[in-house]
Amino acid sequence: MATAYSRKTSEIRSAGLAIATAGLIAGTLDLAETLIVFGAKSPLVIAAGLLGMQNASRGGAPIYILGALLHYLIVFSAAAIYFAVSRRLHFLLEHWLICGLFFGVAIDVVMRMIVLPLSAMHARGPYQYHELAHGLAAHMILVGLPIAFSVQRFGSR
Repeated sequence: MATAYSRKTSEIRSAGLAIATAGLIAGTLDLAETLIVFGAKSPLVIAAGLLGMQNASRGGAPIYILGALLHYLIVFSAAAIYFAVSRRLHFLLEHWLICGLFFGVAIDVVMRMIVLPLSAMHARGPYQYHELAHGLAAHMILVGLPIAFSVQRFGSR
């Protein structure tokens, strides 16, 4: 018979594994896509959201690393949110494919409507259609799906 302590430890391990796997996969896929599409200075632009473009454009390895770390922080936070909500809304696990796609849309909307306008870059749009379509597709496939799959696969209830 499992004790309450061992069940709790098992739950914490599965949460950690699910969130870590989701964050690493989705973060790496999204960062790779960003580097390919927007170029090697993308982490500097991410850091500019915190530091401002003038400070981030001075560049250097520390600013570049900060941008990459901020990117992963955002993706790990999204994975943790999906995991936490999936504990209450079990259909997120049962229908992970469609829910992952919708979660990717939600991530893109939150980034465009809340995070970017509140960042030091104050990006508010207007956005071109191809930018919106590309962002939605990338977040749905490269972020939402890996997070939903990883939480479903590794985050046992």
